[in-house]
Amino acid sequence: MATATTRSAGPKGGQDLSSETWLLLEEIVVSQRPRFMEVIREYDLAPPHWIALRALGEPKPMGELAKQLACDSSNVTWITDRLEERRLVERRSAEHDRRVKLLVLTQKGRRLREELQARLAVPPPQIAGLSREDQRTLRDILRRAAESVRADR
Repeated sequence: MATATTRSAGPKGGQDLSSETWLLLEEIVVSQRPRFMEVIREYDLAPPHWIALRALGEPKPMGELAKQLACDSSNVTWITDRLEERRLVERRSAEHDRRVKLLVLTQKGRRLREELQARLAVPPPQIAGLSREDQRTLRDILRRAAESVRADR
């Protein structure tokens, strides 16, 4: 994967373009944390619960979810217990190996995930206020980066 080495003429002096770009993207995303937290708390969820719901587009072994969440399997058990109590996920044995527990979204879990995704998809004013041309350019660039992330999974 190629990386940009163009130097920025910005306030950071010698900071490379890719680092500056990443830091700006991080600044925008992190600025939205309070809104993100407010929305997920309205549903009585903690961030790990929402991240798990997002990750469960398809049934997934608990161990794989632990890797995605970068946490210990015991943490995934706690997350799963909470989501299962609310009937948002179910544990099912994998057909290929009954020792492997798959996490599967229930209908209620899918509905909640869709509702949360719709609410969190509302762009912050910093993005919504950009021109349509800038929004399209930004979207296209981020889409290519996201496709690269997906290909690496």
